[in-house]
Amino acid sequence: MNEHRELPLVVIVGPTASGKTSLAIEIAEKCGGEIICADSRTVYKGLDIGTAKPTKQDRLRVPHWGLDLVEPGDYFSAADFKTYANNKIKEIRSRGNIPFIVGGTGLYVDSVIFDYKFGNRANNDKREKLNELTLEQLHEYCKNNNIDLPENEKNKRYVIRSIERNGLDISKRDLLIENTIIIGLSIDKLLLRLRIEKRAEQLFDDGVVNEAKELGKKYGWNSEALKGNIYPLVHSYLLGDITEAEMKAKNLILDWRLAKRQMTWLRRNKFIKWLLIDEAKIYLLNQLAKRS
Repeated sequence: MNEHRELPLVVIVGPTASGKTSLAIEIAEKCGGEIICADSRTVYKGLDIGTAKPTKQDRLRVPHWGLDLVEPGDYFSAADFKTYANNKIKEIRSRGNIPFIVGGTGLYVDSVIFDYKFGNRANNDKREKLNELTLEQLHEYCKNNNIDLPENEKNKRYVIRSIERNGLDISKRDLLIENTIIIGLSIDKLLLRLRIEKRAEQLFDDGVVNEAKELGKKYGWNSEALKGNIYPLVHSYLLGDITEAEMKAKNLILDWRLAKRQMTWLRRNKFIKWLLIDEAKIYLLNQLAKRS
């Protein structure tokens, strides 16, 4: 790469199970890249199988960042991610490598590429009033006030943060930050469903039930990180409230809903170039070759 030109930031987005990670690893390995995972679930330590973190083999092929940053129970905001990611982008470029941001948490990605400025901390009085509401009432509040639910919509704290964010003074750029290449993975709905089903089976084959059981013992089932994703379902299964078949079926429904919410968020970004995975591979390699 030309040392006198700043290396580009590559951003790969798309719904869960669309193939973002495998594509990013392949391109980053070929082009000298390092990956920053933009996922609000994989920031938690210990939540490995249930959040489908990149494998040890993947991490040996390409350096990965943004994983295992905080303990379950700790809160990690989009503002925290932006600070972390910007520091990592500088570090990666300083090593002569290309930074890749890869993930499905739209707010995390947008906080970086549109340079969000987070202002006006949450009002404590309003937070107390929101805390008094049930989860169902909070969902109704979001619906009535046109507020998007977070990916972890069953986590009351996250729903409250979404409501608070809606009232915060968040300024952002109208254009992407300079020198950014952003692509979104297009995928047929039927194929996406099949990939989600396959990955769900893999979670159980890899031992997600045992992982959840150990996490529940260590951190308690009321830990923030264990209130989302597959973990509450595993808890219900371990308590005998649902069968194994029901747990698996409900997990598929949750993953499909997550994919739809991710697409709803991403479609707002007019700068994303939507491509099939093979097209995306060719496009990214061409773009990076032009900037070498």
